[in-house]
Amino acid sequence: MDVFADKLGRIGAWAGQNKYLGAIKNAFQNFMPATIAGAMSVLWTNVLVNDTLVEGNAQGLGGIFSPIMVLEPVNAVFSAIQFCTISCISVGIVMLVAQEIGEANGETGAFPAVVGFMSWAVVTPTAHTITSLASGLTDQAEKAISIGDVLTKNGVTDLSQVGTFTGFNADYLGATGLFTALIIGILALEIYHVFRKMDALKIKMPEQVPPGVTRAFEVLIPTFLTLLVVGMIGWLVQLITGQYINDIIKTAVQEPLTKIIGDNILAVCLMYTLAQMFWLVGIHGQNMISAVKESIFRPMLYANTTAYATHSGKIPHIFNTTMLQMFGEIGGSRVTLGLLIAMGMFAKREDNRAIASLSLVPGLFNINETITFGLPMVLNPILGIPFLIVPAVGLTIGWFLTTIGFCPRVVLEVPWTMPPLLLGFLATGGSIIGAISQLIVIVASTLIYIPFVIAYEKYQNKQSENAML
Repeated sequence: MDVFADKLGRIGAWAGQNKYLGAIKNAFQNFMPATIAGAMSVLWTNVLVNDTLVEGNAQGLGGIFSPIMVLEPVNAVFSAIQFCTISCISVGIVMLVAQEIGEANGETGAFPAVVGFMSWAVVTPTAHTITSLASGLTDQAEKAISIGDVLTKNGVTDLSQVGTFTGFNADYLGATGLFTALIIGILALEIYHVFRKMDALKIKMPEQVPPGVTRAFEVLIPTFLTLLVVGMIGWLVQLITGQYINDIIKTAVQEPLTKIIGDNILAVCLMYTLAQMFWLVGIHGQNMISAVKESIFRPMLYANTTAYATHSGKIPHIFNTTMLQMFGEIGGSRVTLGLLIAMGMFAKREDNRAIASLSLVPGLFNINETITFGLPMVLNPILGIPFLIVPAVGLTIGWFLTTIGFCPRVVLEVPWTMPPLLLGFLATGGSIIGAISQLIVIVASTLIYIPFVIAYEKYQNKQSENAML
Protein backbone atom coordinates (compact mmCIF):
# COMPACT_ATOMS: atom_id res chain seq x y z
CA MET A 1 0.00 0.00 0.00
CA ASP A 2 2.86 2.36 0.82
CA VAL A 3 4.45 1.74 -2.60
CA PHE A 4 1.11 2.38 -4.33
CA ALA A 5 0.55 5.58 -2.35
CA ASP A 6 4.08 6.74 -3.12
CA LYS A 7 3.59 6.26 -6.88
CA LEU A 8 0.27 8.10 -6.83
CA GLY A 9 1.91 10.83 -4.81
CA ARG A 10 4.63 11.28 -7.42
CA ILE A 11 2.03 11.52 -10.19
CA GLY A 12 0.06 13.99 -8.09
CA ALA A 13 3.11 16.14 -7.50
CA TRP A 14 3.88 16.21 -11.25
CA ALA A 15 0.33 17.15 -12.18
CA GLY A 16 0.13 19.79 -9.48
CA GLN A 17 3.30 21.46 -10.73
CA ASN A 18 2.57 21.14 -14.47
CA LYS A 19 2.34 24.60 -15.97
CA TYR A 20 -0.09 23.73 -18.73
CA LEU A 21 -2.53 21.66 -16.66
CA GLY A 22 -2.56 24.40 -14.03
CA ALA A 23 -3.16 27.09 -16.64
CA ILE A 24 -6.14 25.24 -18.15
CA LYS A 25 -7.67 24.55 -14.75
CA ASN A 26 -7.23 28.13 -13.53
CA ALA A 27 -8.52 29.63 -16.78
CA PHE A 28 -11.82 27.76 -16.56
CA GLN A 29 -12.16 28.46 -12.84
CA ASN A 30 -11.57 32.17 -13.37
CA PHE A 31 -14.12 32.31 -16.18
CA MET A 32 -16.79 30.51 -14.13
CA PRO A 33 -18.51 33.69 -12.81
CA ALA A 34 -19.15 34.73 -16.41
CA THR A 35 -20.64 31.39 -17.41
CA ILE A 36 -22.87 31.32 -14.35
CA ALA A 37 -24.07 34.82 -15.27
CA GLY A 38 -24.84 33.46 -18.74
CA ALA A 39 -26.70 30.50 -17.25
CA MET A 40 -28.82 32.84 -15.13
CA SER A 41 -29.67 34.78 -18.29
CA VAL A 42 -30.73 31.58 -20.05
CA LEU A 43 -32.94 30.73 -17.07
CA TRP A 44 -34.54 34.16 -17.32
CA THR A 45 -35.34 33.98 -21.03
CA ASN A 46 -36.22 30.27 -21.23
CA VAL A 47 -37.75 29.41 -17.86
CA LEU A 48 -39.00 32.56 -16.16
CA VAL A 49 -40.10 35.08 -18.81
CA ASN A 50 -41.18 32.60 -21.48
CA ASP A 51 -44.72 31.67 -22.54
CA THR A 52 -43.82 29.28 -25.36
CA LEU A 53 -46.13 26.30 -25.73
CA VAL A 54 -44.84 23.00 -27.10
CA GLU A 55 -47.52 20.43 -27.85
CA GLY A 56 -49.85 22.35 -25.57
CA ASN A 57 -47.45 22.34 -22.60
CA ALA A 58 -45.96 25.52 -21.16
CA GLN A 59 -42.17 25.64 -21.45
CA GLY A 60 -41.79 28.57 -19.08
CA LEU A 61 -43.42 30.32 -16.17
CA GLY A 62 -45.09 32.75 -18.57
CA GLY A 63 -47.32 29.98 -19.87
CA ILE A 64 -48.69 29.47 -16.36
CA PHE A 65 -48.47 32.97 -14.91
CA SER A 66 -49.02 35.37 -17.81
CA PRO A 67 -48.47 38.68 -15.89
CA ILE A 68 -44.74 37.94 -15.75
CA MET A 69 -44.58 38.40 -19.52
CA VAL A 70 -44.72 42.16 -18.94
CA LEU A 71 -40.95 41.76 -18.44
CA GLU A 72 -40.44 40.25 -21.91
CA PRO A 73 -38.83 43.41 -23.41
CA VAL A 74 -35.97 42.96 -20.94
CA ASN A 75 -35.22 39.55 -22.48
CA ALA A 76 -33.07 41.32 -25.07
CA VAL A 77 -30.65 42.34 -22.31
CA PHE A 78 -30.44 38.83 -20.91
CA SER A 79 -29.96 37.39 -24.40
CA ALA A 80 -27.03 39.78 -24.88
CA ILE A 81 -25.53 38.63 -21.56
CA GLN A 82 -25.86 35.01 -22.66
CA PHE A 83 -24.15 35.79 -25.96
CA CYS A 84 -21.17 37.65 -24.50
CA THR A 85 -20.53 35.00 -21.82
CA ILE A 86 -21.37 31.56 -23.20
CA SER A 87 -21.48 32.19 -26.95
CA CYS A 88 -18.14 34.08 -26.82
CA ILE A 89 -16.39 31.85 -24.27
CA SER A 90 -13.40 31.09 -26.51
CA VAL A 91 -12.36 34.75 -26.39
CA GLY A 92 -12.36 34.80 -22.60
CA ILE A 93 -10.60 31.45 -22.26
CA VAL A 94 -7.79 32.23 -24.71
CA MET A 95 -7.05 35.44 -22.81
CA LEU A 96 -7.15 33.76 -19.39
CA VAL A 97 -5.01 30.76 -20.36
CA ALA A 98 -2.52 33.09 -22.04
CA GLN A 99 -2.39 35.19 -18.89
CA GLU A 100 -1.74 32.09 -16.79
CA ILE A 101 1.10 30.93 -19.07
CA GLY A 102 2.54 34.45 -19.16
CA GLU A 103 2.59 34.69 -15.37
CA ALA A 104 4.14 31.22 -15.12
CA ASN A 105 6.88 32.46 -17.47
CA GLY A 106 7.56 35.50 -15.30
CA GLU A 107 5.52 38.11 -17.18
CA THR A 108 3.68 40.82 -15.27
CA GLY A 109 0.66 42.91 -16.13
CA ALA A 110 -2.25 42.07 -18.43
CA PHE A 111 -0.40 42.19 -21.76
CA PRO A 112 0.00 38.37 -22.05
CA ALA A 113 -3.80 38.12 -22.26
CA VAL A 114 -3.75 40.64 -25.13
CA VAL A 115 -1.05 38.65 -26.94
CA GLY A 116 -3.14 35.51 -26.51
CA PHE A 117 -6.24 37.15 -27.98
CA MET A 118 -4.38 38.65 -30.93
CA SER A 119 -2.70 35.31 -31.67
CA TRP A 120 -6.06 33.55 -31.63
CA ALA A 121 -7.56 36.23 -33.87
CA VAL A 122 -4.73 36.03 -36.39
CA VAL A 123 -5.50 32.34 -37.14
CA THR A 124 -9.27 32.69 -36.96
CA PRO A 125 -11.01 33.41 -40.28
CA THR A 126 -12.96 36.65 -40.47
CA ALA A 127 -14.00 36.74 -44.16
CA HIS A 128 -16.92 34.48 -45.04
CA THR A 129 -18.94 33.90 -48.18
CA ILE A 130 -22.47 32.54 -48.24
CA THR A 131 -22.85 30.45 -51.37
CA SER A 132 -26.54 29.71 -50.88
CA LEU A 133 -29.22 31.05 -48.62
CA ALA A 134 -32.88 30.20 -48.46
CA SER A 135 -35.37 33.04 -48.12
CA GLY A 136 -38.02 31.00 -46.37
CA LEU A 137 -40.45 31.84 -49.21
CA THR A 138 -42.09 29.59 -51.80
CA ASP A 139 -43.74 30.30 -55.11
CA GLN A 140 -47.19 29.12 -56.22
CA ALA A 141 -45.77 25.70 -57.05
CA GLU A 142 -44.41 25.39 -53.51
CA LYS A 143 -40.86 25.71 -54.85
CA ALA A 144 -38.34 27.48 -52.62
CA ILE A 145 -37.39 31.02 -53.65
CA SER A 146 -33.70 31.83 -53.18
CA ILE A 147 -32.35 35.15 -51.95
CA GLY A 148 -30.64 35.52 -55.34
CA ASP A 149 -33.99 35.29 -57.14
CA VAL A 150 -35.51 37.91 -54.87
CA LEU A 151 -32.59 40.34 -55.33
CA THR A 152 -32.42 39.84 -59.12
CA LYS A 153 -36.11 40.52 -59.55
CA ASN A 154 -35.67 43.70 -57.53
CA GLY A 155 -33.00 45.10 -59.82
CA VAL A 156 -29.82 43.82 -58.16
CA THR A 157 -27.56 42.56 -60.95
CA ASP A 158 -24.20 42.12 -59.18
CA LEU A 159 -24.60 39.34 -56.62
CA SER A 160 -20.86 38.76 -56.11
CA GLN A 161 -20.77 40.74 -52.86
CA VAL A 162 -24.20 39.84 -51.50
CA GLY A 163 -23.06 36.72 -49.69
CA THR A 164 -19.82 38.14 -48.28
CA PHE A 165 -19.45 39.36 -44.71
CA THR A 166 -16.64 40.02 -42.28
CA GLY A 167 -16.51 38.95 -38.64
CA PHE A 168 -15.84 35.98 -36.37
CA ASN A 169 -18.02 32.95 -37.02
CA ALA A 170 -20.10 31.88 -34.00
CA ASP A 171 -18.54 28.39 -34.21
CA TYR A 172 -15.11 29.84 -33.49
CA LEU A 173 -16.35 32.08 -30.66
CA GLY A 174 -18.33 29.48 -28.76
CA ALA A 175 -17.82 26.02 -27.31
CA THR A 176 -16.62 24.43 -30.55
CA GLY A 177 -13.64 26.79 -30.56
CA LEU A 178 -12.47 26.09 -27.01
CA PHE A 179 -9.71 23.62 -27.88
CA THR A 180 -8.30 26.08 -30.40
CA ALA A 181 -8.37 28.76 -27.70
CA LEU A 182 -6.48 26.53 -25.27
CA ILE A 183 -3.85 25.40 -27.79
CA ILE A 184 -3.25 28.84 -29.31
CA GLY A 185 -3.19 30.53 -25.89
CA ILE A 186 -0.45 28.18 -24.69
CA LEU A 187 1.53 28.04 -27.93
CA ALA A 188 1.53 31.80 -28.51
CA LEU A 189 2.75 32.66 -25.02
CA GLU A 190 5.53 30.08 -25.18
CA ILE A 191 6.68 31.57 -28.50
CA TYR A 192 6.40 35.06 -26.99
CA HIS A 193 8.49 33.92 -24.00
CA VAL A 194 11.26 32.69 -26.31
CA PHE A 195 11.45 36.08 -28.04
CA ARG A 196 11.21 37.97 -24.74
CA LYS A 197 14.35 36.25 -23.47
CA MET A 198 16.39 37.52 -26.42
CA ASP A 199 18.08 40.77 -25.41
CA ALA A 200 18.81 41.58 -29.04
CA LEU A 201 15.07 42.00 -29.66
CA LYS A 202 14.58 44.55 -26.90
CA ILE A 203 14.44 48.19 -27.95
CA LYS A 204 16.40 50.11 -25.33
CA MET A 205 15.07 53.51 -24.32
CA PRO A 206 16.83 56.32 -22.41
CA GLU A 207 16.45 56.28 -18.63
CA GLN A 208 14.34 59.45 -18.59
CA VAL A 209 11.59 57.76 -20.63
CA PRO A 210 8.61 56.71 -18.42
CA PRO A 211 8.61 53.00 -17.43
CA GLY A 212 5.32 52.34 -19.23
CA VAL A 213 6.70 53.62 -22.52
CA THR A 214 9.95 51.71 -22.02
CA ARG A 215 8.09 48.46 -21.49
CA ALA A 216 5.90 49.07 -24.55
CA PHE A 217 8.97 49.37 -26.78
CA GLU A 218 10.64 46.44 -25.03
CA VAL A 219 7.85 44.04 -25.99
CA LEU A 220 7.17 45.53 -29.42
CA ILE A 221 9.41 43.24 -31.48
CA PRO A 222 8.57 40.04 -29.49
CA THR A 223 4.88 40.81 -29.94
CA PHE A 224 5.19 41.33 -33.69
CA LEU A 225 7.31 38.21 -34.15
CA THR A 226 4.89 36.14 -32.08
CA LEU A 227 1.94 37.20 -34.20
CA LEU A 228 4.01 36.64 -37.36
CA VAL A 229 5.01 33.09 -36.34
CA VAL A 230 1.50 32.11 -35.20
CA GLY A 231 0.00 33.66 -38.33
CA MET A 232 2.47 31.82 -40.55
CA ILE A 233 1.64 28.53 -38.84
CA GLY A 234 -2.05 29.12 -39.50
CA TRP A 235 -1.37 30.13 -43.10
CA LEU A 236 0.82 27.09 -43.80
CA VAL A 237 -1.75 24.75 -42.29
CA GLN A 238 -4.43 26.24 -44.51
CA LEU A 239 -2.15 26.12 -47.55
CA ILE A 240 -1.27 22.44 -47.04
CA THR A 241 -4.62 21.08 -45.88
CA GLY A 242 -7.12 23.53 -47.34
CA GLN A 243 -8.62 23.99 -43.88
CA TYR A 244 -8.25 26.61 -41.18
CA ILE A 245 -6.33 25.52 -38.10
CA ASN A 246 -9.50 26.05 -36.03
CA ASP A 247 -11.39 23.46 -38.08
CA ILE A 248 -8.54 20.95 -37.97
CA ILE A 249 -8.27 21.17 -34.17
CA LYS A 250 -12.03 20.78 -33.90
CA THR A 251 -12.22 17.69 -36.12
CA ALA A 252 -8.89 16.06 -35.22
CA VAL A 253 -8.73 16.80 -31.48
CA GLN A 254 -11.93 18.09 -29.91
CA GLU A 255 -14.50 15.85 -31.58
CA PRO A 256 -12.52 12.58 -31.15
CA LEU A 257 -11.87 13.34 -27.47
CA THR A 258 -15.55 14.12 -27.00
CA LYS A 259 -16.52 10.77 -28.50
CA ILE A 260 -13.81 8.70 -26.83
CA ILE A 261 -14.07 10.23 -23.35
CA GLY A 262 -16.88 12.77 -23.19
CA ASP A 263 -19.73 10.59 -24.44
CA ASN A 264 -18.36 7.34 -23.04
CA ILE A 265 -19.80 6.14 -19.72
CA LEU A 266 -16.91 3.71 -19.16
CA ALA A 267 -14.28 6.41 -19.69
CA VAL A 268 -16.15 8.79 -17.37
CA CYS A 269 -16.39 6.17 -14.61
CA LEU A 270 -12.70 5.30 -15.04
CA MET A 271 -11.78 8.97 -14.75
CA TYR A 272 -13.72 9.39 -11.51
CA THR A 273 -12.42 6.13 -10.06
CA LEU A 274 -8.88 7.33 -10.75
CA ALA A 275 -9.68 10.60 -8.97
CA GLN A 276 -10.94 8.61 -5.97
CA MET A 277 -7.71 6.64 -5.85
CA PHE A 278 -5.81 9.91 -5.46
CA TRP A 279 -8.18 11.01 -2.71
CA LEU A 280 -7.56 7.74 -0.85
CA VAL A 281 -3.87 8.61 -0.50
CA GLY A 282 -4.55 12.21 0.54
CA ILE A 283 -4.16 13.93 -2.86
CA HIS A 284 -6.92 16.23 -4.15
CA GLY A 285 -8.45 13.98 -6.81
CA GLN A 286 -10.50 16.67 -8.53
CA ASN A 287 -7.39 18.76 -9.10
CA MET A 288 -5.77 15.74 -10.74
CA ILE A 289 -8.49 15.35 -13.36
CA SER A 290 -9.48 19.00 -13.60
CA ALA A 291 -7.58 19.87 -16.79
CA VAL A 292 -9.02 16.90 -18.68
CA LYS A 293 -12.46 17.35 -17.19
CA GLU A 294 -12.67 21.08 -17.92
CA SER A 295 -11.25 21.00 -21.44
CA ILE A 296 -13.48 18.12 -22.60
CA PHE A 297 -16.69 18.39 -20.61
CA ARG A 298 -17.10 22.16 -20.35
CA PRO A 299 -17.41 22.63 -24.14
CA MET A 300 -20.08 19.92 -24.02
CA LEU A 301 -21.96 21.91 -21.37
CA TYR A 302 -21.86 25.10 -23.41
CA ALA A 303 -22.99 23.24 -26.52
CA ASN A 304 -26.00 22.05 -24.52
CA THR A 305 -26.64 25.55 -23.18
CA THR A 306 -26.53 27.04 -26.68
CA ALA A 307 -28.92 24.41 -28.07
CA TYR A 308 -31.28 24.97 -25.13
CA ALA A 309 -31.16 28.77 -25.35
CA THR A 310 -31.64 28.91 -29.11
CA HIS A 311 -34.11 26.01 -29.37
CA SER A 312 -31.92 24.63 -32.17
CA GLY A 313 -32.92 21.00 -31.88
CA LYS A 314 -31.98 18.11 -29.60
CA ILE A 315 -29.62 18.77 -26.70
CA PRO A 316 -26.42 17.12 -28.00
CA HIS A 317 -24.64 15.68 -24.94
CA ILE A 318 -25.52 13.61 -21.88
CA PHE A 319 -22.27 14.28 -20.02
CA ASN A 320 -20.87 17.72 -19.20
CA THR A 321 -19.28 19.41 -16.20
CA THR A 322 -22.55 20.21 -14.43
CA MET A 323 -23.91 16.72 -15.07
CA LEU A 324 -20.77 15.30 -13.44
CA GLN A 325 -21.39 17.54 -10.43
CA MET A 326 -25.04 16.56 -10.32
CA PHE A 327 -24.48 12.81 -10.13
CA GLY A 328 -20.82 12.29 -9.23
CA GLU A 329 -20.11 15.02 -6.66
CA ILE A 330 -23.19 15.19 -4.42
CA GLY A 331 -22.17 16.55 -1.04
CA GLY A 332 -18.65 17.06 -2.34
CA SER A 333 -16.20 15.42 -4.67
CA ARG A 334 -17.07 11.88 -3.64
CA VAL A 335 -20.89 11.69 -3.23
CA THR A 336 -20.26 11.76 0.52
CA LEU A 337 -23.75 13.09 1.31
CA GLY A 338 -24.87 9.45 1.20
CA LEU A 339 -22.15 8.65 3.76
CA LEU A 340 -23.36 11.42 6.07
CA ILE A 341 -26.94 10.15 5.86
CA ALA A 342 -25.80 6.56 6.49
CA MET A 343 -23.77 7.66 9.52
CA GLY A 344 -26.68 9.71 10.85
CA MET A 345 -28.93 6.65 10.66
CA PHE A 346 -26.61 3.84 11.77
CA ALA A 347 -23.51 5.25 13.48
CA LYS A 348 -23.53 4.60 17.24
CA ARG A 349 -20.10 5.82 18.28
CA GLU A 350 -20.12 9.37 19.60
CA ASP A 351 -17.01 10.40 17.66
CA ASN A 352 -18.50 9.28 14.35
CA ARG A 353 -21.85 10.93 15.05
CA ALA A 354 -20.08 14.14 16.03
CA ILE A 355 -18.10 14.18 12.78
CA ALA A 356 -21.27 13.48 10.79
CA SER A 357 -23.16 16.29 12.54
CA LEU A 358 -20.28 18.71 12.03
CA SER A 359 -20.03 17.76 8.34
CA LEU A 360 -23.73 17.90 7.45
CA VAL A 361 -24.12 21.65 6.83
CA PRO A 362 -20.91 21.96 4.76
CA GLY A 363 -21.95 18.78 2.94
CA LEU A 364 -25.23 20.36 1.89
CA PHE A 365 -23.12 22.96 0.08
CA ASN A 366 -20.84 20.28 -1.43
CA ILE A 367 -17.93 20.91 0.93
CA ASN A 368 -16.71 17.66 2.45
CA GLU A 369 -13.17 18.16 3.73
CA THR A 370 -14.44 17.73 7.30
CA ILE A 371 -15.68 14.21 6.64
CA THR A 372 -12.81 13.29 4.30
CA PHE A 373 -10.05 14.21 6.72
CA GLY A 374 -11.98 14.10 9.98
CA LEU A 375 -13.15 10.50 9.80
CA PRO A 376 -10.67 10.03 7.99
CA MET A 377 -11.39 8.58 4.53
CA VAL A 378 -7.72 8.70 3.58
CA LEU A 379 -6.22 5.17 3.64
CA ASN A 380 -9.43 3.92 5.30
CA PRO A 381 -9.43 0.11 4.84
CA ILE A 382 -13.24 -0.25 4.97
CA LEU A 383 -14.93 3.00 3.98
CA GLY A 384 -12.37 3.36 1.20
CA ILE A 385 -14.22 0.67 -0.77
CA PRO A 386 -17.55 2.52 -1.23
CA PHE A 387 -15.64 5.78 -1.36
CA LEU A 388 -13.92 4.43 -4.48
CA ILE A 389 -16.98 3.12 -6.30
CA VAL A 390 -19.93 5.35 -5.32
CA PRO A 391 -19.16 8.25 -7.73
CA ALA A 392 -19.03 5.81 -10.66
CA VAL A 393 -22.31 4.25 -9.51
CA GLY A 394 -23.95 7.68 -9.23
CA LEU A 395 -22.77 8.69 -12.69
CA THR A 396 -23.97 5.39 -14.16
CA ILE A 397 -27.42 5.90 -12.65
CA GLY A 398 -27.53 9.48 -13.93
CA TRP A 399 -26.42 8.34 -17.39
CA PHE A 400 -29.08 5.62 -17.44
CA LEU A 401 -31.89 7.93 -16.29
CA THR A 402 -30.90 10.47 -18.94
CA THR A 403 -30.49 7.87 -21.68
CA ILE A 404 -33.98 6.44 -21.18
CA GLY A 405 -35.44 9.95 -21.20
CA PHE A 406 -36.52 10.04 -17.55
CA CYS A 407 -34.14 12.85 -16.61
CA PRO A 408 -33.77 15.89 -18.90
CA ARG A 409 -30.28 16.55 -20.17
CA VAL A 410 -28.26 19.03 -18.13
CA VAL A 411 -28.11 22.37 -19.92
CA LEU A 412 -26.97 25.02 -17.44
CA GLU A 413 -23.94 25.72 -15.30
CA VAL A 414 -24.77 25.99 -11.61
CA PRO A 415 -22.42 27.09 -8.79
CA TRP A 416 -20.74 24.01 -7.32
CA THR A 417 -21.91 25.08 -3.84
CA MET A 418 -25.58 24.81 -4.85
CA PRO A 419 -27.34 22.36 -2.48
CA PRO A 420 -28.38 18.98 -3.93
CA LEU A 421 -31.88 18.70 -5.44
CA LEU A 422 -31.91 22.44 -6.07
CA LEU A 423 -28.82 21.89 -8.21
CA GLY A 424 -30.59 19.15 -10.17
CA PHE A 425 -33.66 21.35 -10.62
CA LEU A 426 -31.74 24.35 -11.96
CA ALA A 427 -29.18 22.43 -14.03
CA THR A 428 -31.93 20.78 -16.09
CA GLY A 429 -33.58 24.11 -16.87
CA GLY A 430 -36.05 24.13 -13.99
CA SER A 431 -37.21 20.50 -14.18
CA ILE A 432 -38.47 18.79 -11.02
CA ILE A 433 -37.42 15.48 -12.59
CA GLY A 434 -33.82 16.69 -12.40
CA ALA A 435 -34.18 17.02 -8.62
CA ILE A 436 -35.87 13.60 -8.38
CA SER A 437 -33.07 12.01 -10.41
CA GLN A 438 -30.49 13.46 -8.06
CA LEU A 439 -32.52 12.18 -5.09
CA ILE A 440 -32.41 8.67 -6.57
CA VAL A 441 -28.61 8.80 -6.65
CA ILE A 442 -28.49 10.07 -3.05
CA VAL A 443 -30.68 7.15 -1.91
CA ALA A 444 -28.56 4.65 -3.86
CA SER A 445 -25.29 6.00 -2.43
CA THR A 446 -26.74 5.88 1.10
CA LEU A 447 -27.72 2.23 0.65
CA ILE A 448 -24.20 1.40 -0.56
CA TYR A 449 -22.55 3.16 2.38
CA ILE A 450 -24.78 1.66 5.13
CA PRO A 451 -23.20 -1.83 5.43
CA PHE A 452 -19.71 -0.32 5.30
CA VAL A 453 -20.55 2.19 8.06
CA ILE A 454 -21.73 -0.69 10.26
CA ALA A 455 -18.62 -2.73 9.43
CA TYR A 456 -16.35 0.25 10.07
CA GLU A 457 -17.80 0.82 13.55
CA LYS A 458 -17.24 -2.83 14.40
CA TYR A 459 -13.66 -2.44 13.18
CA GLN A 460 -13.21 0.70 15.31
CA ASN A 461 -14.63 -1.01 18.40
CA LYS A 462 -12.32 -3.97 17.92
CA GLN A 463 -9.34 -1.66 17.54
CA SER A 464 -10.34 0.14 20.76
CA GLU A 465 -10.64 -3.17 22.63
CA ASN A 466 -7.20 -4.30 21.45
CA ALA A 467 -5.71 -0.97 22.52
CA MET A 468 -7.06 -1.46 26.03
CA LEU A 469 -5.49 -4.90 26.43
